[in-house]
Amino acid sequence: MRKFLGIELGSTRIKAVLVDENFAPIASGAHNWENKFEGGFWTYGLDDAWAGIQDAYAKLAADFCDKYGEPPANLDGIGISAMMHGYLVFDGEDNPLVPFRTWRNTTTEQAAETLTKEFGFNIPQRWSIAHLYQAYLNKEEHVKDIRFLTTLAGYVHWKLTGRKVVGVGEGSGIMPLDTATNAYDAAMVKRFGGLSGIGLSDILPEVLNAGENAGVLTADGAKLLDPSGVLQPGAVFCPPEGDAGTGMVATNSVKERTGNISAGTSVFAMLVLEKPLSKVYPEIDMVTTPTGKPVAMVHCNSCTSDLDAWVNLFAETLESAGAEISKPDLYDMLYFKALEGDPDCGGLFACNYISGEPITGIVEGRPLFARIPGSRFTLANFMRAHLFSAMATLKLGMDILAEENVRFDTLTGHGGLFKTEGVGQRLMAAALNAPVAVGATAGEGGAWGIALLAAFAGMKNPGETLEGFLSGRVFANSAIKTAVPDGRDVEGFGVFMERYKAGLEIERAAAAINR
Repeated sequence: MRKFLGIELGSTRIKAVLVDENFAPIASGAHNWENKFEGGFWTYGLDDAWAGIQDAYAKLAADFCDKYGEPPANLDGIGISAMMHGYLVFDGEDNPLVPFRTWRNTTTEQAAETLTKEFGFNIPQRWSIAHLYQAYLNKEEHVKDIRFLTTLAGYVHWKLTGRKVVGVGEGSGIMPLDTATNAYDAAMVKRFGGLSGIGLSDILPEVLNAGENAGVLTADGAKLLDPSGVLQPGAVFCPPEGDAGTGMVATNSVKERTGNISAGTSVFAMLVLEKPLSKVYPEIDMVTTPTGKPVAMVHCNSCTSDLDAWVNLFAETLESAGAEISKPDLYDMLYFKALEGDPDCGGLFACNYISGEPITGIVEGRPLFARIPGSRFTLANFMRAHLFSAMATLKLGMDILAEENVRFDTLTGHGGLFKTEGVGQRLMAAALNAPVAVGATAGEGGAWGIALLAAFAGMKNPGETLEGFLSGRVFANSAIKTAVPDGRDVEGFGVFMERYKAGLEIERAAAAINR
């Protein structure tokens, strides 16, 4: 049996998945973790990251042992994925210079606006290059000592292999790429040096294409991943990718006219373009597939976190009453309840912003719920309002792509929002007024996607493309269910959206309240 390991460090969970030569998951493990707001930045501790990786891998090894009689000692391939973007910088002795600054931070507005103007290319606030330039503008002491800048996926890969590399898709969220070469845009690198005096070529990780050998698991890396000592070095790594790239792979959305929606802590849609957009949009990121095809990305910082908080409150209420219900069953019950609600949520308003949202210009998040006296305040409408809220900002960005006449043949959903069968899918189809497909592997997410990239690097035939590998070998017989928009749901979401856009004035006022 061939074994390919995928590890993804998501916003709330670190997940490890092992697949065989038929690309089916054969073992898995997970570890929950949370970001912290410290020193004015959203961050995760690197020690917490390693503790989580080790725990997730230990659970996977135990799962494998239960099924096959012994833990895995040798792996054929490994892939590392994580939340895209953010800021991890190190000095000449490989010491971190500041705590990890995540994608969730909205502290780089000045840098993002300046670089967008200078480059003629949208630079979102969460991109690594925006974090670096903002630190330079802020005259932060550590900038002069930077010898390496990378992302979370690039960092973990480096520690396990010794190689400072990232995949093409991940690289496109660090700094704009030249799509002809899949390398950082040389003119922009030079322009950045002129603005800051920082030589990006000296500090950024090398960019590699999907399928390339990105190093092997070292002896130190094996001990770091599996302190028990069972796992042996030597497994070949694929290039590390961000959660956007692994989402595209996990949904077979890497060809032109395909797209996917990843919906969990954050929500983003990725559409692989046939032609460039007509102009620069601050609401639209231009990134790439793991093979360098241009992708329009609508990224929203908040999706289900506020909804999850309400579910936790309901769980606490039931526990206090002595009722017993598992968390998955509670989610299913509440999600299905939303389908009983009024199409427009009965006059209820919810805003799900846990953090700032650049698409709507909200600097800080303030999760909100409001209702008009006389509105239909039922559990069904409450849940429906929160689910619609999780999709509302995405809709604003997707409307821009619709005006650009961006076409797609398929739009596939994955992530936690789609775990309850038929609910998130149906409501997302209504929100976007487009068919949304969900496969049987929708809940596997990015860890499975990066495992597939590891398998591609280890199993691809001569001349075989990633697109052909996925369509012809991985997804050839996959079960897909598609939800088409329901007219009443579409109309109801339209009414909700008008209320939502008006309600953002409440959100802006609340964001000005610091305590």
